[in-house]
Amino acid sequence: MPQIEIRLAWIVLGDAMRRPKYNSLMMLAAEANGVIALRMMKLMLGGKAAQREAELMVTEKVRAAIEAGASLVTGASGDQIVHRYRQHVARNAKRLRKPSKRRKAR
Repeated sequence: MPQIEIRLAWIVLGDAMRRPKYNSLMMLAAEANGVIALRMMKLMLGGKAAQREAELMVTEKVRAAIEAGASLVTGASGDQIVHRYRQHVARNAKRLRKPSKRRKAR
C-alpha cells in the first residue's frame, strides 16, 4: 500500500509542478541558485571587489523585500512579484558573469 500512496502523491505533485504558476517559481529558484554560485565565487576571491559584492548583496535584498512588500500592499499578485524578482536575479546574473576588472600589479 505505501507504494501506491507514494505514486499517487508523485502524480498529484507532478501535475501541480507543470502548471505555469509553479514553473515561474521553480525557474526563480533555479536562477537564484546560479546567482548564489556566481556570488560565492566572487566572494571567495576576496579583496575590495568581494567586499563591494557583499555590501551590494545585502542592499539589494533589503530593497527587493521592500519593493515586494509595497507591491503586495498595492495589490500585486504573487505571479507579478515572482516575475519582478526574476528580473532582479537576471540582472545580477548578467552583472556577475562579466569578468572583473582587476588592476595589474606594478
